Amino acid sequence: MRRFVLVALGATLLFTPVALRGQDAQTKAVQDDAAKNAQQARAKLDAMLQALGGDAWLNIKNRYQHAHAAGFYHGTPDPGTLELFDYHAWPDRDRVEATKHRDVVTFYIGREGWECTYRGKRAVPQEQLDEYLRRRDHSLETALKVWMNDPKTIMVDEGQHLASRHLADQVTLISPENEAITILMDAQTHLPLQRSFQWRDPLYKDKNTDTEEYDDYHVFDGIPTPLRVTRYKNGEIVRQSYIDKVQYNQDLGADFWDVNAVAQRIKK
Repeated sequence: MRRFVLVALGATLLFTPVALRGQDAQTKAVQDDAAKNAQQARAKLDAMLQALGGDAWLNIKNRYQHAHAAGFYHGTPDPGTLELFDYHAWPDRDRVEATKHRDVVTFYIGREGWECTYRGKRAVPQEQLDEYLRRRDHSLETALKVWMNDPKTIMVDEGQHLASRHLADQVTLISPENEAITILMDAQTHLPLQRSFQWRDPLYKDKNTDTEEYDDYHVFDGIPTPLRVTRYKNGEIVRQSYIDKVQYNQDLGADFWDVNAVAQRIKK
C-alpha cells in the first residue's frame, strides 16, 4: 500500500508541471485571442470616427437641427408631426424648442431638465428625465468620446451582421460599470447605422432594449449627418425624426443656455 502511494505521488509530481504548462499555454492563447479581437474592435471604431469627420466631429462646439418628428404607439403613427428646433452642445446641454412659435422650450442641462412656457419654468417629469439621461449616457458621442478613452473599457468585435439591409460591422463596448453599448456601422462607408443598449426597468425589473437607427446621410459643414433617425423600444418603433436643416458651430449668445432668461422671454 505504501509503495502504491509513493508511486502515485511520484506520478502526480512528474506530470503536474506538464499539466500546468498546458493550462498556461491555453490561458495565453485565450488572452491573445481576446487582445486581437479588442484591436479589431478598436480599429473598426476608429474607422467609424474618421468617417464621421475625425477631429472635426470630436471638436464640434454645438449642433442645430430643424426636424419633424412622428410618434408611434404599438407600431401605429400618431396623427400629425411635431416641429422641433433642436440644439445640442457636448457634453450635457440640450435645448429643444417646439411648435411654430417656438414657445415651448425644454432644457436638459447636466442631470436636470426644465420646461419653459408662458407659465414660467417647471421641472421635467422624472420619467422623462430618466429616459433622456439613459440615452445620453449611451449615445454614440459618449461611446466615442468617453468609453473609448477609458483603458478599463472592454471592446468586442462581434463580426458582421445585417442592419437596415446593409452589411454592418458590429462592435460592443463594455464600461467598467458593466454597462454596454452596441454599435453597427456600414461595412463599406463605416458610418454608424445603429446604436443599442439595454436597461432594467426599476419597477418591473425586466430588461428593455433601446435602439436608434441612422439613415440618409448628408454632409453639413464637413460632418456626415443622418437625416432620418428612428428610435425603437424592445424592437417596436416609438419615434421617427426627419431632419430638414442642420448647422454646426454657431454663435448662440451668452444667455442661450440660461433657463430663467428664456422663461422670462416667453409671453402669452
